Formats: sequence, C-alpha cells, structure tokens
Amino acid sequence: MSQDAVQIIARGPRAAAEAAAAAIDSDPLLEGATYSILEEDEDRDIWRIDAFPTTQEEADGLAAKLGDYAELRTVVEKLADADWLAMALSGLPPVRAGRFFVFGAHDKGLAPTNTVNLRIEAGAAFGTGHHGTTVGCLSAYDALIKARRFDKVLDVGAGTGVLAIAAARTGSRLAVGTDIDAPSVRISNENARLNKSSARFVHASGLGHRLVSKAAPYDLVFANILAPPLVALSQDIRKALKPGGFAILSGLLRTQERRVLAAYLSKGFRLHRRLHRDAWATLVLRRA
Repeated sequence: MSQDAVQIIARGPRAAAEAAAAAIDSDPLLEGATYSILEEDEDRDIWRIDAFPTTQEEADGLAAKLGDYAELRTVVEKLADADWLAMALSGLPPVRAGRFFVFGAHDKGLAPTNTVNLRIEAGAAFGTGHHGTTVGCLSAYDALIKARRFDKVLDVGAGTGVLAIAAARTGSRLAVGTDIDAPSVRISNENARLNKSSARFVHASGLGHRLVSKAAPYDLVFANILAPPLVALSQDIRKALKPGGFAILSGLLRTQERRVLAAYLSKGFRLHRRLHRDAWATLVLRRA
C-alpha cells in the first residue's frame, strides 16, 4: 500500500449497501478485508460501509467493488498519522449483551457488579463486542445458558477470544478457540489472562489442529466468521459436535442467511433460533 493509510466510506440505501457488502464477501481477493456496515440514518434509509484496506491492491479492489453500485456515494479519506485504531477503540462505549458486559481498559470503572464482565482489548484482532455479529453471538449464548450448561466449547475464528472467554467464565470446563491470524491468537490468549479465564487459543485453519480434534466432540461450537467459510465448514462443524449439540453461527449478512442455513439443514441441523442486528444475522442451530 502507499505510505498513507486510508479509510473508504460508502453511504447509500440499505439494499445497495447490503449488496455491496455481499459482493465484497464473495470476492476471494478481498477475503481478509476489514469493513463494517451499519445503519446511519433510519429515517432517510442511509446505511454506511467503512473499509480499512491494508494494501494498495486491497484498497483498489474495495473502491472498485463499491463503485459498482451507483446508489452508493463513496469517498476515500486519508487517516491521520496516529494510532487511529487505539483512538477509535478508546471512544467505543461498553456493550451489554444479556448477562455479559464487554468493556475496554478505558471503561474499567463502569463494570456493574451483577454482570459477567469481560475486559477485551482488540489490538489488531476482530471482536470487541461492538459489532452486530459478536453481540448476536453473546445474546444467543446468554439465552441458551439460561436452560443448560455446555461442558466443552469450540470457537472457530476466535478473533479477540471474547466468545470462548465468555463460555469459560460461565461454567464451561473446556473452551478452545482457533484463528487463522497469528496476531489474533496472541491477543486472544492475552485477553484470556486478563479475564482470569481458562480459555485456550491456537493458530489453525479449520478444525484440524490436534488440540481441537483431541477434545471433540463439543457441546457447543461458535463460528463468527464469513458466509463462504461457514458453508465450507458445515460438515466439519457437524462432526465436531455431539448429537444434540448447538452451533451459533454469525458473520453473515441477512442476505446470506438462506444460503448458510441451507448448507446446515442439509447436514442434519435444525434451526433453533435466529437473531438480527442491523444488517447482520446470527443463527442458532442444533445437530439432530
């Protein structure tokens, strides 16, 4: 990439924004692209995509993909020469999802006494708790553990580790997380220590790591990743679960929900619940 870090911002109606996000997700050259999509103005039907490319090729690809949608107004802004990620995170408010309260170091003093408090430092990893997919997973998990406990939990694509840490803090004897990004694994293990959690995280692609396969089958599998890998991993996730076990899937847009659900129904899963937050969907499935 050029010496200047940039942010690409696109604004427009929901349909165009969701279609552009789906196009980004389906492009293998943009598989690792970091972006968010949210509703900016409900009354005017304005949705916003913020993308943070890390290479010039990624910046060009994102700009071209967003430019395919005439209803989106796209601009590229130079980021100031500063630790913009840390600055952005410092301005994020704490998040409440059921019994879980997720906060950063800057909000440590705001943690209630009647919640499961999770201090999550993101660094370069995804999953502070603010994204609709992470909130969806925590809310879905909170609803499930009102009636049952999950002895062994696997988190595929753990990011900051917040989901596996939440499981370990609420009674899971074993909580294992994987991520294809080595810095994310380091950050998630650091977060586990910050939270005095027994959750463990390993660098792995898929579910083939020895630590993961050795502990199978699991009572619950989280997979907060993207729609294409969710579909590709459907059979592996089924094998990793006990009969009657649950899978909480997210990282997918509402427009991708039918495709992901079809892949899992064909593997013998049943839909237990679905949650929507902004443009994002979370599916709670049970292995028959």
